[in-house]
Amino acid sequence: MLTDAMHAIIESSRDMGWIMEPEAKRLMSLYGIEIPPYAWVRSHTEVKTAAEQLGFPLAAKVVSPKVVHKSDVGGVAVGIDSVEALTEVFERFCKIDGFLGMHVEAMARGVELIIGSVVDAQFGPVVLLGIGGTSVEIYKDTAVRMAPITEKEVADMVDSLKGRALIQGYRGGTVVSMERLSRLLVSFSHMVMDLEGQIASIDLNPVIASENACVIADARIMLAADGKA
Repeated sequence: MLTDAMHAIIESSRDMGWIMEPEAKRLMSLYGIEIPPYAWVRSHTEVKTAAEQLGFPLAAKVVSPKVVHKSDVGGVAVGIDSVEALTEVFERFCKIDGFLGMHVEAMARGVELIIGSVVDAQFGPVVLLGIGGTSVEIYKDTAVRMAPITEKEVADMVDSLKGRALIQGYRGGTVVSMERLSRLLVSFSHMVMDLEGQIASIDLNPVIASENACVIADARIMLAADGKA
């Protein structure tokens, strides 16, 4: 069920047509969905404070209402390991059109997944799970179910993926916690049900999944043109 805080996030983003990442992550955290510790850095003086609070290594992304696809404008930096490097990134991002700050968060390690949702004209909200990261458009290894979904359906989605061995610990790799992944997907499916009529799509890519966490590393929420909160 949408709370006043959730309504406020959606309405403040209505004119843009999408929700910028810091607010998208806050919206998901209100639903109990796990996100990495982060800071919205708006000035030079906040750079050091964010670094001290979050530690290293860090990822940073530009926050701008004019930039939906951050990597297209050089608005993403990863593996940042010092205050000096973070300051340099902030100064570079300042030159990007519509700059409103820098989203800084602790980096997580694990298997890269994609989780998403669209509102189908016939079936309503549907949930997608797949192998994520930069290769998602090449392999297109995904599974789709109607929302809301159950833990059993999560297991079925994973089993249907060609790359399921990556989730199960391929060649000694990370074994993803099915409990954590199921919790995330079930909560996400209830969120998109509550947001039906408000959203056009949600794209969480990558989601970093490991044996003890499934965290949203990047989030994009596009709003429906005629949505009313």
